[in-house]
Amino acid sequence: MRVAVVWNHDRTGVINQFGQPNPEDGPSRTTIQNIVAALQDGGHETLLCEGDKRLIATLEWFMPPDRHNHPSGIVFNMAYGIQGECRVTHVPAMLEMAGVPYTGSSPLGHGLDKIIAKSLLRDAGVPTPNFLVMRSGTESTGHLRFPMVVKPCHESMSLGLQLVHEPAQLSRAVEGIVTQYGQDALVEEYIEGREVYVALLGNGDPEVLPLVEQEFGDREPRLMTWEAKNMAATTQQRICPAQIGSSLAAALRQISVASFNACQCRDFARIDLRIDRSGRPFVLEINSMPALDPNTAYALAAWTAGHSFSSMVNRILNVAQTRYFGMAAP
Repeated sequence: MRVAVVWNHDRTGVINQFGQPNPEDGPSRTTIQNIVAALQDGGHETLLCEGDKRLIATLEWFMPPDRHNHPSGIVFNMAYGIQGECRVTHVPAMLEMAGVPYTGSSPLGHGLDKIIAKSLLRDAGVPTPNFLVMRSGTESTGHLRFPMVVKPCHESMSLGLQLVHEPAQLSRAVEGIVTQYGQDALVEEYIEGREVYVALLGNGDPEVLPLVEQEFGDREPRLMTWEAKNMAATTQQRICPAQIGSSLAAALRQISVASFNACQCRDFARIDLRIDRSGRPFVLEINSMPALDPNTAYALAAWTAGHSFSSMVNRILNVAQTRYFGMAAP
């Protein structure tokens, strides 16, 4: 089968450099090359291409419709976007318009900012920390209690995330986010406790891979900031399977599946949770396109479940193929 792996590496393929640029680097070249190699191991014909203004023409050449005017290939989407708002939605939206199937969530699933996602979680009965939205940093915090976590509404990888303990810190943090990222700040109560990641694979009633716990040791703050995520030593301090009692583990799995479905995720995702000191779980984030690098929580969960990197990648492809066509990729 023809599989185009789409990413954003060369960011010059736009009409204008205009709007908020993507501050993330996205997957490394090594990871993308490993994904391409995994798909080739699965017997697929591959093409690596940029998710930019040239994408549709490239795909039309590489995977033209068959004689029944049906798709002759699929995109393995690893594109995090180039610029503007809701950047992760851009390539899926282009593919929807062009009639090209692809892995992962739709523009709807990718386009939920943190505020909308938390509102959907609450509507679905999923526990999530109390929160509000701020633009100036001087708004009333209402019933929220310090310490609080402050982060941009639209960014991932913990960009801009800060822990604040008093009003002056809160004001500075919100002002910094509005200035640097050009968006509102999400302010939520900090949950002291254990941090667990739940990797999901599939649709409807997705498979829940073994739970992963982030080990903080004696490091403070006990948060995965952008800086912490980019420290090689820190990324290795994870436990899988997490040592969690059976009843709590069952609750985490149930909550994660409910979050996956409430936020319109597809094929694969990662749910980040905190367990407070009373043993109560809270969903912090929905990652609709989690990183697949070998040292990430998603890859660790897949490896613990018995997947090699290659089988994990091909399983994601097969899940998407089945969703579209009712059968796995040949």
